[in-house]
Amino acid sequence: MLVFKTLNEWQQWRSQQSITAVRSLGFVPTMGALHAGHLSLIGESLAGNALTVVSIFVNPTQFDEAGDLNSYPQPLEKDLALLEELQVDAVFLPSSEQVYADNYRYKVSESELSERFCGASREGHFDGVLTVVMRLFNLVQPTRAYFGEKDWQQLELIRGMVTAFFMPVEVVSVATLREQDGLAMSSRNQRLSSGERKLAPAFHRILQNANSASSARQQLNAAGFKVDYVDDANFDQQKRRLAAARLGNTRLIDNIPLESQAGTQPHE
Repeated sequence: MLVFKTLNEWQQWRSQQSITAVRSLGFVPTMGALHAGHLSLIGESLAGNALTVVSIFVNPTQFDEAGDLNSYPQPLEKDLALLEELQVDAVFLPSSEQVYADNYRYKVSESELSERFCGASREGHFDGVLTVVMRLFNLVQPTRAYFGEKDWQQLELIRGMVTAFFMPVEVVSVATLREQDGLAMSSRNQRLSSGERKLAPAFHRILQNANSASSARQQLNAAGFKVDYVDDANFDQQKRRLAAARLGNTRLIDNIPLESQAGTQPHE
């Protein structure tokens, strides 16, 4: 497994790789603190491409709270060991100074979906997400890029950006991986206290069983969550229930598919 820490080394190696219809490059962008959910994305890439590249970059521009950025877990040596065990071809570890040599003067903005749901309370968050993804796509030049469905809003925005800017990359979505108790896997779960971790699975359970978004909000508040939003929304003929809530200092997000746009409610 090759590990690249500078743009020059990375770009030299990438220029030497011949990518064709039969020799594709899969890309999994991450912020590290890898868990089984990340590994499922990487597994899909390894199965579907001749080369697989993983980036680890804790992107400062998508954090709306400095404390959240500073406390984000970064177990780099453990992450690299996991990736080597999986036999990933290359790992890209750029620095903030390299990715944002322009001091973030140039950015990508979206003016509709990015202002709803998570975007309504996290000003500039999706500008940071879209900007770093575009920069990484330009550097990696992947055939396919893999994203989890846990952050459905992010997934939809990245799909939209790729379409809007005619970017030659296929965005592949991978189903949310969950713990046995239903909690969506996330690097942020490490920050839950033992008591919060016991309560956290109720987040998905309530979203799944409530007969409306408003009922889910009420039940989550009653259970001890501080709800940011719960909303049912249509996405290209698919209806999903999206939600974000806090337990202590940890912000959780999740979403579930609803059975139809006609309003049929989810069930177990």
